[in-house]
Amino acid sequence: MHSQVLDINNPLWKETLQNIRHDIYQLPEYLSLEAKRHNKHPEAILISDGDKIFFCPYLISKCQDIGISQDLIGEEILEIKSPYGYPGILLSETATNTPGFADIAMNEFQCILREKNVCSAFLRMHPILNENLNHIFQQDIFTENGETISVDLRISGAEIWSNTKGNIRNKINKCKKNGFTVRMVDFDKYIDEYVDIYQETMERVTAKNNYFDFNKEYCLQLKSALGEQLHLCLVEVENEVASAGLYTESGGIVQSLFGGTKNKFVKMSPSTLETDYARLWAKERGNEFMHLGGGLGASKDSLYKFKASFSKLSHTFSTLRLVLDDKKYSYLLRLRAEYLNTTVEKLLNSNFFPAYNASSKSIQSLEESEAVSTKILAHK
Repeated sequence: MHSQVLDINNPLWKETLQNIRHDIYQLPEYLSLEAKRHNKHPEAILISDGDKIFFCPYLISKCQDIGISQDLIGEEILEIKSPYGYPGILLSETATNTPGFADIAMNEFQCILREKNVCSAFLRMHPILNENLNHIFQQDIFTENGETISVDLRISGAEIWSNTKGNIRNKINKCKKNGFTVRMVDFDKYIDEYVDIYQETMERVTAKNNYFDFNKEYCLQLKSALGEQLHLCLVEVENEVASAGLYTESGGIVQSLFGGTKNKFVKMSPSTLETDYARLWAKERGNEFMHLGGGLGASKDSLYKFKASFSKLSHTFSTLRLVLDDKKYSYLLRLRAEYLNTTVEKLLNSNFFPAYNASSKSIQSLEESEAVSTKILAHK
């Protein structure tokens, strides 16, 4: 078995991806873009034995988001996290079908991280490429966080339509009846319209602080990184853009990234027409899935229910949460607890990982939930 830590400029990174099914989230260009956005370093670990391949990309950095000066921490302590999205762990078909290989590779993966002085690792698994993790890995190391939705493009168009809930079908038909049209457009020509609509949407739903600054500069960088794998879809009416959405395409999987609707058209729900068009467009291009994602924070909120209206196919979304050095992890927990004037126990109960990065807001939410629970029990 051979193990290697890869830099994004190592040609072996792209060579590996050529031999294994992947999405845009594992591309070195995407990792590079995310590394710049988060001020972290992009890497990947490749573990192979013949055609059995274990590949995991990530961002690595010092543990510096705990509000404590690096001078107080002392020695350099590192952590790894996933870039935005679902990079997960890629396994070749032979690796998946070889009993025991995944566990051996996972143990080697953790040994490499410990040698690099990594304290913790938080990695998002890919809902489609990483299905059946608990059957592939014998170790019970993955956390199920919720569900995501995708449209199964392997079935007929008629079945896709019948799997769409009636209220959504009515909205799609109403948009068509009222003259709304939809198409894929040239990215460079319509980028300004897209950014304006996206930012207007974030302000409307008061979610601006929950999303990164998705401005024009980032969009252009994303286009530069992904090239023809990035697509822009617009819904228009009377020569005005009503809604817009970004989509990526890789390995038979189309990802619905970010989109929005102009305030004046919200009641007409043109995004339903956009999603309907995009899934048929993706099917015609030979893709197998159009992944819509899940709710905010992997919850089954209104956003999740909206996405579930387009398809009956759901996937488990899991994360890998590793504490690689218990002593250092406990040390960082104590520092963070002192900084927030709280307790280590409350940090651990916040369900945030790594817990030493938990915010005062997450602690407050936990305390409020506990208070509500106490009141309910008191009145029973």
